[in-house]
Amino acid sequence: MSTCEHRIDLAGRVAIVTGAGGGLGRQHALLLARRGARVVVNDLGDAAQAVAAEVVAAGGQARALQCSVTDADAVQAMVDAVLAEWGRVDILVNNAGILRDKSFAKMPLDDFRAVVDVHLMGAANCTKAVWDAMRAQAYGRIVMTTSSSGLYGNFGQANYAAAKMALVGLMQTLALEGAKHGIKVNCLAPTAYTRMMEGILPQDQLDMLDPALVSPAVLALVADGAPTRAILCAGAGGYELAHITLTEGIHLGTTPTAEALLERWGELAERDGEMVPGTGFDQARHELRKAGFAFDEAAG
Repeated sequence: MSTCEHRIDLAGRVAIVTGAGGGLGRQHALLLARRGARVVVNDLGDAAQAVAAEVVAAGGQARALQCSVTDADAVQAMVDAVLAEWGRVDILVNNAGILRDKSFAKMPLDDFRAVVDVHLMGAANCTKAVWDAMRAQAYGRIVMTTSSSGLYGNFGQANYAAAKMALVGLMQTLALEGAKHGIKVNCLAPTAYTRMMEGILPQDQLDMLDPALVSPAVLALVADGAPTRAILCAGAGGYELAHITLTEGIHLGTTPTAEALLERWGELAERDGEMVPGTGFDQARHELRKAGFAFDEAAG
């Protein structure tokens, strides 16, 4: 029996889900709608209309708004239309993405740029468009879709990995800047069945990687009681947290050498006592603390 008795209710909330014409985005939109949110289904082509119709047929409220997330003016127009009709935007799920997989040696820079533009700049465009409205209403929930390819690397996906890891940095900073305005920002790293997995995994394993099994993670990250600054991994019914940590490391004094650093690499890499910095400046504090400077921990 679950220890959580409170059912997440999104009644009165307005959500925008990008790339929601199929796959993960469609499942996110359907689940948010089932929990009461009015959902904007964003994608290119007729797929967005089909998903919006699916939501309405099930008794929910949705509208399809077609634009490319790479077009900042079109994204702003989309958000302005939502605000004019529904008066607020509470939830943004940055899900839109493309792939241009090739080894880096064979990858044209146009393919690198195209992937970064959709994943990173697309998320930045959408987030910028809703940011002021969320600040004004003192409430917001934003989900960036990162990937294990960004967190850990994946052969043939240098462009995708670079964009996905950049989204983690964007999330970390926006979570800090949004905190006093009631805005929580998180990352989701999903694992779901895609066409590129066909022939690599057996069909029973592919079936278990159902996108619908990822969407509960999105619901958790946009709930009133959501965390902030989390990197939540999800797939096949499993959920994990990823962290960017800092080891205790070593101190080589004021005359460090590269040779000494390499000689003590094992000590440097020891993970006992590693920490999750609260901000980027915590690395500077950490280095100075090892150099003998004291800090008032209560002051932050």
